[in-house]
Amino acid sequence: MANETATNNPNPSRNTRRRLALISLGVLFAGAALVYGAYWAAVGRFHEDTDDAYVAGNEVPVTAEAAGTVTAILADETSQVHQGQVLVRLDDSDARVALQEAEAKLASTVRRVEQLYATAKQLDAKVAEQQATLALARSDYARHKNLNARGYFSTSALEHSATSVQVDEHGVTEAEQALSAVRAQLVNTDVVNHPDVKLAAAEVRAAYLNLERMTIVSPVDGYVAKRNVQLGAHVDGSGPLMVVVPLDQIWVNANFKESQLAHIRPGQPVTLSSDLYGGGVTFHGTVVGVDAGTGSAFALLPAQNATGNWIKVVQRVPVRVAVARDDVTAHPLRIGLSMDVEVDTHAAGAGSVAEAPTQPAYATPVYDQRLAGAEQLIASIISNNLAGGNPKLALVRHDR
Repeated sequence: MANETATNNPNPSRNTRRRLALISLGVLFAGAALVYGAYWAAVGRFHEDTDDAYVAGNEVPVTAEAAGTVTAILADETSQVHQGQVLVRLDDSDARVALQEAEAKLASTVRRVEQLYATAKQLDAKVAEQQATLALARSDYARHKNLNARGYFSTSALEHSATSVQVDEHGVTEAEQALSAVRAQLVNTDVVNHPDVKLAAAEVRAAYLNLERMTIVSPVDGYVAKRNVQLGAHVDGSGPLMVVVPLDQIWVNANFKESQLAHIRPGQPVTLSSDLYGGGVTFHGTVVGVDAGTGSAFALLPAQNATGNWIKVVQRVPVRVAVARDDVTAHPLRIGLSMDVEVDTHAAGAGSVAEAPTQPAYATPVYDQRLAGAEQLIASIISNNLAGGNPKLALVRHDR
């Protein structure tokens, strides 16, 4: 009997070892499942990740603000430029001539307006002279009338004296009307603030600004891309000459599935990595907001699902992620690079998935001081063409 058992189970120790190995492997898988389950319950379920993410950024177009012929191109593709740096120059011959004409017109206007003030002073003195002559004629008439009543002055001479009074009255009226006509052009103003002078000064500003626009500068710091302008081309602002990309103002558009958006909120921390640097370099960021629609809804040709062969496809919604500037400075990124994004949804964030904090507006100061030189030029022209003294004129009212 023993021999039969030995024949049926020639190696009982091998079966035992196999059974123990299977049990150990089952325990190992069960333990791994428990560990993963615990990790998912404590950490994993609070993270949403995607590799459908790409670096995005501003592409600032550089355009011509005035028409002209390109005479110089001072930056090319991949060139690093700084805010205010000259990129393109246009032929400024016509603009210089126009500015000279505007300067001459302003100078002529200042002299003409100052002449009006001098004319007003002259007419003011004329009114005073006419009023003095009228007062003398009236005094003579009164004396002649008294003498005529006593028989010491002839009637014809008295009539002549009365006529002199009337002539002098008309002379005063004429002088006052002439003064009023000039006064209407000068009242409540001075040479600098006279409407004609201000209009001529505005023409100087316009010509000066047009001359400034013959030099095209970079609005921001960044790198040149998409250069389309060529030497000798006539440009008029109808299209961009080139694009400046500020790589310190980049973000990541992470396209999450709609099933992943339930717990993503603005303000939640984000961990990112790039294929450019590999997993050894980690970028840190923050969820800025969620787009108002899916990528397919904003596509050039949106999908039309009202068809008989419709198949449901999980949609993706772009989530904008701001990347820490220090990380980008240490490891520069380029627009269009692929990124791996992981959002920590355990953080509360701010508001709902449809809300986003207000973002600061972009601004550039390079155009703020363009008219500073024009103001100095205008002040110089006015000063050089004033005869001197106080440009204000005291307009005295003369009563009859």
